[in-house]
Amino acid sequence: MFKKILIANRGEIACRIMDTASQMGIKTVAVYSDADAEALHVLEADEAINIGPAAALESYLCGDKIVDAAKRTGAEAIHPGYGFLSENPDFVEAVLAAGLVFIGPSADAIRAMGLKDAAKNLMERSGVPVVPGYHRDIQDAQFLAVEAKKIGYPVLIKARSGGGGKGMRLVQNSSEFVGALEGAVSEGKASFGDGHVLIEKFISSPRHIEIQVFGDNHGNVVHMFERDCSLQRRHQKVIEEAPAPGMSEEMRSAMGEAAVKAAKSVDYSGAGTVEFIVDGSEGLQPDRFWFMEMNTRLQVEHPVTEMITGLDLVELQLKVAYDEPLPFSQEDLSINGWAFEARIYAEDAAKGFLPSIGRLNYFEMPDDFARIDCGVSEGGEISPYYDPMIGKVITHGEDRHQALANMRAALDQTYIAGVTTNVGFLAALCHDEDFSKSHVDTGLINRRLDSLISCGEAKSIDIAVGAVMLFLQRLENERASFGSEFDGWRAWGTGNFYIDLIHLEQNHFCAVRVIGEDRYEVEIENDSIALQLKPEFSDDDFSQKIKVEWSQGNFTVACVETDDGITVIGNARAFTYKLIDPLEADNTEVANASLIRAPMPGLAKSVKVGIGEHVVEGQVLVILEAMKMEHSLVAPRDGEIESVHIDEGDQVDDAALLILLKEIQSE
Repeated sequence: MFKKILIANRGEIACRIMDTASQMGIKTVAVYSDADAEALHVLEADEAINIGPAAALESYLCGDKIVDAAKRTGAEAIHPGYGFLSENPDFVEAVLAAGLVFIGPSADAIRAMGLKDAAKNLMERSGVPVVPGYHRDIQDAQFLAVEAKKIGYPVLIKARSGGGGKGMRLVQNSSEFVGALEGAVSEGKASFGDGHVLIEKFISSPRHIEIQVFGDNHGNVVHMFERDCSLQRRHQKVIEEAPAPGMSEEMRSAMGEAAVKAAKSVDYSGAGTVEFIVDGSEGLQPDRFWFMEMNTRLQVEHPVTEMITGLDLVELQLKVAYDEPLPFSQEDLSINGWAFEARIYAEDAAKGFLPSIGRLNYFEMPDDFARIDCGVSEGGEISPYYDPMIGKVITHGEDRHQALANMRAALDQTYIAGVTTNVGFLAALCHDEDFSKSHVDTGLINRRLDSLISCGEAKSIDIAVGAVMLFLQRLENERASFGSEFDGWRAWGTGNFYIDLIHLEQNHFCAVRVIGEDRYEVEIENDSIALQLKPEFSDDDFSQKIKVEWSQGNFTVACVETDDGITVIGNARAFTYKLIDPLEADNTEVANASLIRAPMPGLAKSVKVGIGEHVVEGQVLVILEAMKMEHSLVAPRDGEIESVHIDEGDQVDDAALLILLKEIQSE
């Protein structure tokens, strides 16, 4: 077996590969950019090599630097993880040319499956069912519009080199086609350097079901059953599960055979995933699934397959790359129980899932009944340079009900402060009635989006806890100022203490009354809440776990002190509260909605307006690219462009002024 491997990746997947390598007695080499000098994968590796600046194009996407690092450290093989160079056939050939082993499929297999149109043509010839559509070379807009009409709306426009929902547009009718085509082409070029698109029939009630396949260098190929990845937002997977709800043995066999056939058509070796779109309108039927694409790498969601099969896919990757045959046949594999995976991202669901950057001031996730695959630790940074994934929560149970209950509990016991996360959104999704009853399809999140986001809003009990914690924080500050002999409880009695706090730019005026030891009554506008808190103060840190008891139940929160307030985390939600400064002037810039600022650091991909132009509410003004995704900034109201402070191609900082909007002057 290999003695040392280099991992050409970062974050969660790099740490995941290191875990298995360590268990197998294999030394690991990490590569890192300037932005990742103190990242967890760097700290966990046996060796680490800096390969360049923060930008991925100058570091993690530089194959020559990675190959050189492997040679300099004596690594025998390179594991690409997922993303970055994992499906780059030129990189595979460079690794082999340097006398190293690539832990993955051949360059030929990657090329064969790398372009969606060519892969679909190959599948048609191999007898694998393919979605009706146009997969050829002509890219003239008018020609494609005619083909779309032949296929029948709605259709999907997809960048042939795409992945993760990038370069993909759903078109409902012919009037939307040209604009959607331009967007798909633009994003395809930006993300993959390839604007070539294909068009497919959009399936009603679609489900995304994929089959894990594994091959070796001795002609053996097996499938490891299915994963249902139908819970998606903007074509990006959110929660995955295995097996798929409603899957019959007949259909599982048909899909597995088709996936194995697809893998054998390119002499596949290693871990791969064959993705299918399934018509779930009348239940799962063996003649209602079609090939979408094959991912020639380890998938983000591979842990759910590991949980139901008991296999370690990374261990198998290493053994197959070392030219060992698969140690089992198809008949040896079976399904045990049910598993879910939820992807935790640093993003703000209430603000259109904008990425959130910053330092993880508090970080705690349950590891007693859930598997946590993570690439960060407390004190680590979420930077603007890479995908904002924090980690993954994976749960297992004897059946779907138990596995989902474990996922709900795990999310409730996830405490993260310093950045905004999607944990509350994930928890709301896990409680969704349709999802709970296995009624899933790729449109579920979009249909429920408003209610799923609103579940994360602060309720009266949340405000009450925040008010009490700000009161206790102020009390601690008073004790610190007046000395250890200061006793605020007896000196102040049970009178009302007024806490004016702000949360998400909304003011809340609260009266806190101490009614007993660790017991409080909080008046918030027209509501009165009695609660008991049992804080455990620390001499050097206000961060703590606190049990909250009130009339409607008990729950636990973690509280993290900030420079000007406090963050309270509990029930899979996090809220930051600050005391209102009565001397602080109103923010007139926000009040009159005149300033368009960057919501995050990013690259100005397009500036759509000029000085003097009249715009209407909702009109796109600027398109920013951040964390590999495009974000449209729109006019908050009707107005006239007074000034533009950005050019296409500019790199902007968070909160940078981009456009000044003024009222339209009446004539």
